[in-house]
Amino acid sequence: MRDIMGMMGKVKEMQAKMEKMQEEIAALEVEGKSGGGLVTVVMTGKGELKSVKIDPALFKDDDVEILEDLLVAAHKDAKDKAEAVAAEKTKAMTAGLPIPPGFKLPF
Repeated sequence: MRDIMGMMGKVKEMQAKMEKMQEEIAALEVEGKSGGGLVTVVMTGKGELKSVKIDPALFKDDDVEILEDLLVAAHKDAKDKAEAVAAEKTKAMTAGLPIPPGFKLPF
């Protein structure tokens, strides 16, 4: 019975750590760049796009498709960075737990 109580305490501790980590990820802001810094986006760890900065040199009529591609690339860069930070936080928190490869936390 003592083992079960100890395990329940660890579960509650893990749950509290998971909630804190989710709050940290939600508050996280990452910057993604493309085109050598011509396009910059800032987004949260939850994927919410916060801002977009575009170098004025890209505002030419024939560069619209390039600008669109750079926006997508900058967003992907920021998203990849946010996912990397979330994965690192999760890895540190779940060290030693038998979690299958590719399993993503938080859900």
